[in-house]
Amino acid sequence: CTVIAARAVGPANVLGLSMPSRHSSQHSIDDAVATAEALGIEMLSIPINELHDEAEEALAEELDSGDPVAAENLQARIRGMLVMGAANARGSMAVATGNKSELAVGYCTLYGDMNGGYAPLGDLYKTEVYGLAEALNAEAATLGNPSPITESTMTKPPSGELAPGQMDEDLLPPYEVLYAILVARIERG
Repeated sequence: CTVIAARAVGPANVLGLSMPSRHSSQHSIDDAVATAEALGIEMLSIPINELHDEAEEALAEELDSGDPVAAENLQARIRGMLVMGAANARGSMAVATGNKSELAVGYCTLYGDMNGGYAPLGDLYKTEVYGLAEALNAEAATLGNPSPITESTMTKPPSGELAPGQMDEDLLPPYEVLYAILVARIERG
C-alpha cells in the first residue's frame, strides 16, 4: 500500500506510521523503516503499548469473560484511531491495507486495518499482492533503486501480530488454497 501511495501522490505526500506493540516483531519494525527509507517517505513511530494497556484495563471485565478476538482487535482499533487522527490532522486520506482475501473472509478489523478512504489492494487476492510486490521490486531494481518491499516481508509467514505467535494460517487455510476457494466462489459463483 505504501509503495502504491508513493507512486500515486509522490513520496513527499505520504506518511508512514509505525505503531509497534508488545506483539510486534523486530523484523516487522525493521521492514517498515526499510520501506520508508527506500521510498523516501516520512515515517512516524508511535508505540502503542501504553494505550493498549489502558484500553485493556478499562475493559478488563468484558475482555476476561468475552471472546478472545475482542482483546486482539483492541490493538488494531488503537492503530486505526491513530491513523485517522494523523490523517485528519494533516488533511490527508488514510489508506486501508486490506486485500480481497482478508476482506472476503472477514480477516480484518472494522475501525482498525479497514480504516481508510481508499484500499489500493482491496481488489487483489493475497497471492496477487505478493505478485504485485515482486513486480514493484523488479521495477525498482531496473531503475537502480533499492527494493521497497524487503525480502523479510516477502518470506515471513503472514501475521496480523495481534497476539503472541499468531499466524494467519492459524485461522485460515494457506493463501494458495484460500485463493482457489475464493475465486471459485466470488469470480465463478
